[in-house]
Amino acid sequence: MNWTAIASIYRFEMARFFRTLAQSFISPVVSTSLYFVVFGAAIGSRIQEVEGVSYGAFIVPGLIMLSVITQSISNASFGIYFPKFIGTVFELLSAPVNFLEIVMGYVGAAATKALFIGVVILATSMLFVDVTIAHPFAMLAFLVLTCLSFALLGFIIGIWAGSFEQLQLVPLLIVTPLIFLGGSFYSISMLPPIWQTVTLFNPVVYLISGFRWSFFGIADVPIGMSLLAILGFTMLCLGIIWLIFRTGWRIRS
Repeated sequence: MNWTAIASIYRFEMARFFRTLAQSFISPVVSTSLYFVVFGAAIGSRIQEVEGVSYGAFIVPGLIMLSVITQSISNASFGIYFPKFIGTVFELLSAPVNFLEIVMGYVGAAATKALFIGVVILATSMLFVDVTIAHPFAMLAFLVLTCLSFALLGFIIGIWAGSFEQLQLVPLLIVTPLIFLGGSFYSISMLPPIWQTVTLFNPVVYLISGFRWSFFGIADVPIGMSLLAILGFTMLCLGIIWLIFRTGWRIRS
């Protein structure tokens, strides 16, 4: 394992993040505050509690997942797309570095950035509501696994994309709607029975449910299914990336 190459890629990607640290810090704080104003104040005044948890606290895991997932995808997709766009990816492919080391560098940096955003949002939410974490180690595990798995998805999108516009296509048209319809701001038990069944086909439901369980000990689906879902998604993304580097799809001219 070429740890020097992994560290070099990781440091290069993190340096880009620290150059815009103020923007990276302020943006999630402002957006989280707006969500609490809109959902916590407007809707929270009508819905006092959800399954014994105050509505303001109930939406915190969903807010964190919303930002973490989108940030993981955007950071990883841009990180690998830009070298492909300017042509420097060929220098990387010709270096004595295998695909796993490349993935570890780019995905590790993207996951670290998303993890930082998640911590910032959690800290910001504590200024608005009283948040307790029933299972802190489980919460951290779900958060890290979510960052890694969706950073892998973003890496795939960055390789697939043929333009900067396509980088936003999948997150905006597919991922974001799945997050909003995956129980981010409500419990699926509040839906009619037919829509509860339909919602269970949304993979994001299992991530948000497991993450919310780590906070409040309540979940829409069994915690084991949530863990299997995120592990299966991670393995699927790794398999796709392995196939991409093996065939050279969208990488080699």
